[in-house]
Amino acid sequence: MNSTTVSAELGLRLVVPDRTTVPLLAGLSYTADDPYAIRMAFHVGNDEPVEWIFARELLTVGIVRRVGDGDVQVWPARADGERTLHISLTSPFGQALFEVPLAPLTEFLHRTYEKVPAGREVDFMDLDAELTNMLWPS
Repeated sequence: MNSTTVSAELGLRLVVPDRTTVPLLAGLSYTADDPYAIRMAFHVGNDEPVEWIFARELLTVGIVRRVGDGDVQVWPARADGERTLHISLTSPFGQALFEVPLAPLTEFLHRTYEKVPAGREVDFMDLDAELTNMLWPS
């Protein structure tokens, strides 16, 4: 990984319908080449991880207040006295609610902002390449 990449593994919990939780491991990755996005790969069983892409700002704002419309919603919470972030994901295959411990997530986010400060994301993008990709997909 290059110096503009930040990654971490994060233990989180899947909240199941009876409100019990199932521990899971997720891999977080961020790269300055895609400065608005954080990839979260959920490791479930022996299958390939399930990957979701979140706006970095969505996770950041979700630490202090409820945010998100539609398929992804994020809000601050407490679980067993611990500050957490709830992430609700909805897809055609169902819905999932995750409890994410706040401390390791905020440490990860802090490292991403050290690589690419807020408001400077466009400085790290190749806009010509992005436009070419949108207009003439390969």
